Amino acid sequence: MQEILIGGHNRKQVLMNAAMGNRHGMISGATGTGKTVTLQILAEGFAKIGVPVFLADIKGDLSGITAPGKPHAKIDERVKEIGIKNYEQKGNPAIFWDIFGKTGHPVRATITDMGPLLLSNLLELNDVQTGVLYSCFKIADDNGLLLLDLKDLRALLTWVGNQDGGLQAEYGNIATTSLGSIQRQLLVLEEQGAEHFFGEPAIQLEDFCKTDFSGNGVISILDATDLVNKSPRLYATFLLWLLSELFENMPEVGDADRPKLVLFFDEAHLLFEQAPKALVDKIEQIVRLIRSKGVGVYFISQSPLDIPDRILGQLGLKVQHALRAYTPKDQQVIKSVAETFRANRKINTEEAIQELKTGEALVSVLLEDGSPSQVERILIRPPSSQIGSITEEQRADLLRRSPFHGRYEEEIDRDSAYEMLKEKTEQQRQDEQEEKQAKQEKKASGGRQRQTVSEAFLKNAARSIGTTVGRQIVRGIMGSLLGRR
Repeated sequence: MQEILIGGHNRKQVLMNAAMGNRHGMISGATGTGKTVTLQILAEGFAKIGVPVFLADIKGDLSGITAPGKPHAKIDERVKEIGIKNYEQKGNPAIFWDIFGKTGHPVRATITDMGPLLLSNLLELNDVQTGVLYSCFKIADDNGLLLLDLKDLRALLTWVGNQDGGLQAEYGNIATTSLGSIQRQLLVLEEQGAEHFFGEPAIQLEDFCKTDFSGNGVISILDATDLVNKSPRLYATFLLWLLSELFENMPEVGDADRPKLVLFFDEAHLLFEQAPKALVDKIEQIVRLIRSKGVGVYFISQSPLDIPDRILGQLGLKVQHALRAYTPKDQQVIKSVAETFRANRKINTEEAIQELKTGEALVSVLLEDGSPSQVERILIRPPSSQIGSITEEQRADLLRRSPFHGRYEEEIDRDSAYEMLKEKTEQQRQDEQEEKQAKQEKKASGGRQRQTVSEAFLKNAARSIGTTVGRQIVRGIMGSLLGRR
């Protein structure tokens, strides 16, 4: 049985059974109480036993996980207190990612991959606007229009709005006011930098599931410092998209001795704030079922109450750092948090939560039979890697030596909805001009028809065949060169 050491006290250690790693978990506590270090030691623990890890770096100080820690008297003291044998300071294999492509490999997804549910949440659409967006996605599917980036979606919305009600019979009422509102929200999203996220080459999920030549799990670090500041909703939507994609694409694994992948979602409250009920229901369903795919999800937030009850009840590991009670409301929160732990007669959980020092925590893990252990008050073990960020030079060197160097950096803009609709609009305009010219010539010649019916048919057919075949040939070439997802 493989185990991950979390910490201990008086040489009594608390370990998590790795087979329970896909039962999810929660790390919570006030700012400055040690949540980041707890995330770091859990990520190290999973990586050490060969489990790939994906984590979001909100504050920019998790890059140190790639470098060895530095000797310190307090670390030696804690190692002795917990009773850790063979402690060594070393870094971990890691890959850096960044939606903006500045401090890591770019991360992209297509509009089609995102889908209307997550996209409507990202755009903060109301129910009517969400319905219109669903209709637009259906129109795109029925007309073979690829929605890859924001300009594709804008082109589709403009084209739908110019159809003068011609789509109403099949797709229902599509109000131009709703289309305009969606267009305005897209402009806001673009100003927040979302155009960097939507496009190709899209991220391949298997690139988050790598191990190194020694069998250690590779830690994928998403630099989310700018992302959370510029667009917290895009950050939350990306994490939800990632969770959904993993659920839909990873195979069932059943009971295993360790997870296939572990995700750490910092600032977890952003995932649920202002999210519509339909989306929260979807998240709850995915969290409940994704463990059968061997994926563990760990939420990090100031309070466990930031997580909906239906999801909180599914979390096996609970690590609670200190909370402070400055108001009656704070006191009520602490009481509610204390009640989420299995009681230990030796510990007054409610009082202990307020007494915890930095680096201390109340911890409960899942036992082999799936039941929660009694709450224990422990010292979190010191990480083997560096606490705090590495230098820009060190990060740049790791990016140059990355196995994905050059794979995602250059954006690809292949034939999609924007180009197809532009061509369709130009063809329609040309047909209208030719029709107008034909009428003028007919009028000028006294009504004599200059072109027979057969001649007109052959001319239109030749133009149509040329356009269609040409487009198919270009797509075929681009598909063979760039590959298809």
